[in-house]
Amino acid sequence: MSITAAQVKELREISGAGMMDCKTALTETNGDMEAAVDWLRAKGISKADKKAGRTAAEGLVGVASNGKKAVVVEVNSETDFVARNDAFQDIVRNVANVALTTDGSTAAVAAAAYPSSGKSVVDTIKDAVGTIGENLSFRRSAALTVNEGVVATYIHNAVSDGLGKLGVLVAIETTGNADVAQAFGRQVAMHVAATNPLALTAAEVDPAAVEREKAVFTESARQSGKPENIIEKMVEGRLRKFYEEVVLLSQAFVINPDLTVEAALKEAEKTIGAPAKITAFVRFALGEGIEKEETDFAAEVAAAVKK
Repeated sequence: MSITAAQVKELREISGAGMMDCKTALTETNGDMEAAVDWLRAKGISKADKKAGRTAAEGLVGVASNGKKAVVVEVNSETDFVARNDAFQDIVRNVANVALTTDGSTAAVAAAAYPSSGKSVVDTIKDAVGTIGENLSFRRSAALTVNEGVVATYIHNAVSDGLGKLGVLVAIETTGNADVAQAFGRQVAMHVAATNPLALTAAEVDPAAVEREKAVFTESARQSGKPENIIEKMVEGRLRKFYEEVVLLSQAFVINPDLTVEAALKEAEKTIGAPAKITAFVRFALGEGIEKEETDFAAEVAAAVKK
């Protein structure tokens, strides 16, 4: 198949590799972008771990909490200008508060009654399109709950209280001091915002992701020319390092890199005053996973003039 310049450009942006290397990788993998990234990594040309997210949507992420339960929601707009609009911010804040009264699932929040409108969240947001002047959408939501303990929240790049570009929830089960647990939970949430772990524990990492990494590590190790039994040990070592990088409890704690998050939790138990366990986390980054359509602004203006 023929490889287009656009494909080469996209792979360069993802991997940072040279143009000819990107073209070769795409040719070798029949244009499969993910496979091409892995091909470059196996050859030692790229260290890209995954496709870089190209944010398509603007808008805001919002959080709300009542201590033992917290929610995070994402509402999208077309421009950052609207995200700074007080009316839009009120919508996101209200959606987060509504989410706190539901199980937090996207479907439940979408169908829930919006305050003082007599309509659902989704229909109210649709009505706001005409008032605010651009397309808006409720994209997703999630909730965490504990029977005993706290659910800490953190908003990065906050534009207002509980609103920003990235939101994190961290659930900690404990019978100890709730205020101390909340403070530690917020530190862990800040850590999650910074490191974007794939899972809480090694057992929870997507098996497909593990197999993909193992295949890349194996191919890379084989290029060393070493015997298979040595290659197997090299791959095992690389996988251990992979888990240290992507598993929350195994990561070096950003607040104190000398400790893992799990070890930091054990230290925190001394001031919490009881055993504590991180049971779950949620991380919403605005627009992640949505491709942004690149447009030629000059061409748009020229087209508008011709109309």
